[in-house]
Amino acid sequence: MMQKRRQGIAAMDLTRSTQALQRELTLAFERVLQSGSYILGEEVQAFEREFGDYCGGGYGIGVGNGLDAIQLMLRGLGIGPGDDVIVPGHTYIATWLAVSLVGARPIPVEPDVRTCNMDPVELETAFTRRTKAIIVVHLYGQPADMDPITAVADKHGIPVLEDAAQAHGARYHGRPVGALGYAAAFSFYPTKNLGAFGDAGIVLTKDAALADVIRRLGNYGSNQKYIHPVRGINSRLDPLQAAFLRIKLRYLDSWNERRRQLAAVYLAALRETRDLTLPFVIPGVTPVWHQFVVRHAQRDEIRTKLRTAGIDALIHYPVPIHQQGAYRESVRCSLPRCELLAQTGLSLPLYPELTDAEQAVVIEALRGMTEAKEKAHVRTAVG
Repeated sequence: MMQKRRQGIAAMDLTRSTQALQRELTLAFERVLQSGSYILGEEVQAFEREFGDYCGGGYGIGVGNGLDAIQLMLRGLGIGPGDDVIVPGHTYIATWLAVSLVGARPIPVEPDVRTCNMDPVELETAFTRRTKAIIVVHLYGQPADMDPITAVADKHGIPVLEDAAQAHGARYHGRPVGALGYAAAFSFYPTKNLGAFGDAGIVLTKDAALADVIRRLGNYGSNQKYIHPVRGINSRLDPLQAAFLRIKLRYLDSWNERRRQLAAVYLAALRETRDLTLPFVIPGVTPVWHQFVVRHAQRDEIRTKLRTAGIDALIHYPVPIHQQGAYRESVRCSLPRCELLAQTGLSLPLYPELTDAEQAVVIEALRGMTEAKEKAHVRTAVG
C-alpha cells in the first residue's frame, strides 16, 4: 500500500491568508470591476491616503513596484548621472539597480553583522564629493539605526531615503518606518508583510512639491492629459491591487504582532543552540520580522537536512551584489561582512499563519541537527 506523502512546512504559504480573506477580497474585486475605473481613480487615491496615514502622514504616490518606487524617489530629487548614492552592501539588488537606472553610482557600506543593516560606523568612509543621498534599507523587517545615520547625513547636508520594502509597520523609537527619512519607498510584492497579488509599490514623503514631481514622473511625465513637460515612465498602482491592499492594511498590525510572537519563541527556544547566531534587535526598535535570519557556519548542510525533514528554509541572499555579474566590474570593492552573511544566513519559516505546532517542529529539528553536530565534534576530538 502506497504511503501518503507527509506534508512539509513551507517557508511561506500565501494561500492561507488569501483563504481567510477570500470573501472580502472578492467583494473588493467586484467593486472595482463594476466601477469601470481601471487606471488610477478612487481606489488608488484612497489607499495612498490610508497607507500614508498609517505611516505617520504625508503624501503617498502609488507606483507599479518597489524598484520603480526607489527609482522615482531618486529622480524626483534630481539625482542622476555623475552623482553617487550610498547604499547598504547587504540588501536585495533592487536598491542598487534603482541607483544605476537613474545614471548614478551606488557606493556600498558594510553591514553590522548583528542586525544585517547598514553599519553607521562605516558610513562616513563612504562619502565622496559627488554623494547626493543615502538609501537605508530596513532589512528583514528591522529598522536601520536611523539616528546616527541621519546625524552623518545632516553633517554633509544630504537626504536620507528609506527602502522600506521589508518593514511595513516597523517602528524606530516609536516613529513609524516610512516617516524616518526625507522620502520612503515601499514594495507590496506578494511575500511582503503587506503584499498585493502581483507587483505594486508606493512612495511616501511629506514634501508636497516632491510628491507632485514623482506623481508626474510615474505618469509619462504628465499631470495634464497630453501635456508632458518632462520625460517620465509608466509606473502606476493598479486600482485592483489598491483595493486588495486596502483590505489587507486593516489586518497588518495583527499580522505583525503574530510575527513578533513567533520570533520571540524562536529567540527563546534557540538561544542556547550551539554555533547558531540569532538576530540581534537594537534598543528602541520594534521589528516586524519579515524574515527570521539565523547564521551558522554549516548553513548549507543544515538547510539540506531541514529540507530532507520536510522543512523549507530560504537564503537571503546567497551571492553578494558586489560579486554579481551586474556589478562585479563596475563596483570593485571588498565587502567581507557581506560575504560572511551570504555564506552563513538562513531564513527560518516565519509568517502569521505558521502554527505553533509547525514552529515547534522547526525548532526541534534545528536543535537536533546542531546537537548532533556537537556530539560528532566531541567524538572526533576524543577518538
